[in-house]
Amino acid sequence: MSGILLGALLFWACAWALNEWLVRQKPASPAIKRLIGILVPAIFGITILVIWEGIVRGFNVPTVLLPPPSMIWTRLVSSLPTLWADFRQTFLKAVLIGYAIGCLAGFVVAIVIDRSPFLQRGLLPLGNFVSALPIVGVAPIMVMWFGFDWPSKAAVVIVMTFFPMLVNTVQGLASASPIDRDLMRTYAASYWQTLFKLRLPAAAPFIFNALKINSTLALIGAIVAEFFGTPIVGMGFRISTEVGRMNIDMVWAEIAVAALAGSVFYGVVTLVERVATFWHPSVRGGRA
Repeated sequence: MSGILLGALLFWACAWALNEWLVRQKPASPAIKRLIGILVPAIFGITILVIWEGIVRGFNVPTVLLPPPSMIWTRLVSSLPTLWADFRQTFLKAVLIGYAIGCLAGFVVAIVIDRSPFLQRGLLPLGNFVSALPIVGVAPIMVMWFGFDWPSKAAVVIVMTFFPMLVNTVQGLASASPIDRDLMRTYAASYWQTLFKLRLPAAAPFIFNALKINSTLALIGAIVAEFFGTPIVGMGFRISTEVGRMNIDMVWAEIAVAALAGSVFYGVVTLVERVATFWHPSVRGGRA
């Protein structure tokens, strides 16, 4: 036991020293700077896994409570077909479809609300109320309405992603400065010209903020919705089933796949934001 723990602690100390050295470097090359930005969190993550492995094996923690990362990796590799089927059911169907419909609907309704002060005062408070509804209350209703397959999970995702997009877009459309609006009126610009040339560009950071928030909410909503009825496939179904069978390593494998999918999804949205809003001061500052 002491040997495993000492080895893990020694690895942690070496990795900590390496990261301290890396973060103090000031390379002139942007490529090396980006490489250091990748290496530092990667080394930190590997260190956590090594410490996890050392503690679990060093103290003989029962695997039913916390399996070591090596055991989770073995189960993940040996269960790739099952994990892929669950990923396809949950992410490629429920999450992506629900995310696209929910975000698009929230954006369109925000444009409509922007044209109507009555809707802005009447619908936004209702939207805040609905967005506070718990998933465990919405999911069973959606299952009853749309059945046990992925459409009911997509409906939950739509509910969860609609109002963050709505609220952020409305706030973004109102963020254009009065001076800029007066300038557009001076040019005799119509509402739609002002919308596309001034207000939507000004709202872009708010819209992408909603997209990033929804990228994680969508996955959480779909997985939780699968706890309330689903075909014999899906991340949420697998997690709830394997917990009952005490196969905790499989549960952690599903969690790892979900975390990786959510992180990649968030990263893709962030990259699109950097390309689409390259002119924004925050993006230009990040590239400097």
